[in-house]
Amino acid sequence: MNIKIDSRKIQKGDTFIALRGQNDDGHKYVLDAIKNGATCVIVEEGSYDVDTIVVSDTKKYLEEYLENNYYDDIKNLKLIGMTGTNGKTTTCYLIYQALNKLDIKCAYIGTLGFFTDEEIKTDNTTPNLYELYNMLLYCSKNGYKYVVMEASSQGLSMGRLNTLIFDYVIFSNLTQDHLDYHKTMDEYLTQKQKLFKMTDDSYAIVNIDDEYSKYFLLDNKNITYGKGNSDYIISDIKSNIDGSYFKLNDEEYYTKLIGEYNIYNVAIVIILLKTLGVENIKEIISNLNSPNGRMDIVKYKDNTIIIDYAHTPDAVEKIIKSVSKLDHNKIITLIGCGGNRDKTKRSIMGDIATKNSDYVIFTSDNPRYEDPNEILNDMTCKLYKNNYEIIADRKKAILNAIQKLSKNDILLLLGKGHEDYQIIGDTKYPFKDKDIVIEYTRR
Repeated sequence: MNIKIDSRKIQKGDTFIALRGQNDDGHKYVLDAIKNGATCVIVEEGSYDVDTIVVSDTKKYLEEYLENNYYDDIKNLKLIGMTGTNGKTTTCYLIYQALNKLDIKCAYIGTLGFFTDEEIKTDNTTPNLYELYNMLLYCSKNGYKYVVMEASSQGLSMGRLNTLIFDYVIFSNLTQDHLDYHKTMDEYLTQKQKLFKMTDDSYAIVNIDDEYSKYFLLDNKNITYGKGNSDYIISDIKSNIDGSYFKLNDEEYYTKLIGEYNIYNVAIVIILLKTLGVENIKEIISNLNSPNGRMDIVKYKDNTIIIDYAHTPDAVEKIIKSVSKLDHNKIITLIGCGGNRDKTKRSIMGDIATKNSDYVIFTSDNPRYEDPNEILNDMTCKLYKNNYEIIADRKKAILNAIQKLSKNDILLLLGKGHEDYQIIGDTKYPFKDKDIVIEYTRR
């Protein structure tokens, strides 16, 4: 593909297209692109010393260019798209694992990165359309049959999935998140629904227990799941630290994953495999592992430390309530909130943590351009319980939390999961919760 959107990747003879984004404008880099060898530029304004194509909307031009020139090369891929507030990463990763265990070549695109025969990190849960087409072209050329991807609300609102048609669309749940971007729950819902309009004789797999489920049902080919009246009924969930047993339509399954919300995630995988006509489903399901940073368990003496990405009110409440059903003495929760993000959820998360845990340590979680102490104040200013302390330094907070463990306690380290950085300002500093835990517990 000799059309590029990054001036730094331009090679002699390439065409550079200047895209306007939220935080940057490609028009600032046109001269850099020409200096690097671009022989044609596509812009919304300006005149340059190379072939120049002026269009009213470069983003729309790129969409049409990609669709007209490359869609035929990727149309044979079976696309599985999932949206919802929580559960996308775990479910998509489980689908990726399951299909590959069946020798059905499947790629994964999402929060964890781009996974094929290697694992490549990506900047966004849903990459921009240009990057996405390049990924799909790679999959098509290398014999992949399926691609499962997370569809974020921001990605959908920015048109990052435009021109694609999905064979399977999945909805997990809708709870408060990203209101710094979408402003209202109605707008958040509207953006999530876009995935379900990128369909053509497609299957929709929908969590009927969620209050927003009716907005995600297609005209036909709906498959519903949940505890309520649905095509696939979840029941008899029993979990311990080593895994869970549950029934789906009275058929019992075992999974290494724990927590009721994870049973919902696993149910999606079973439904998809049944739709594909797979027979040895129980064996496949019993061998699936949760992704990095999702219910990641480290045993320490007689205690259990769990690292998880939970960073929304709903996710935090679900994980604490799930582990409270396990055999335990105390539950200690370490939690923070990201800077320059939805401020309205901070006090809600603080309240949920203190109400459902025996003890809470509030700490930093990617403060970005905000003062960490102000974020922590937002989390703690309306609390009714005083079973907490504040330690802004996340490493000190984690070490303090581990030292508080006695016997048969559960420590939840929430918010960062797989992330291997701490964002301060616009700089990512190396930092990973699990590394801190392993270093201390091995010592």
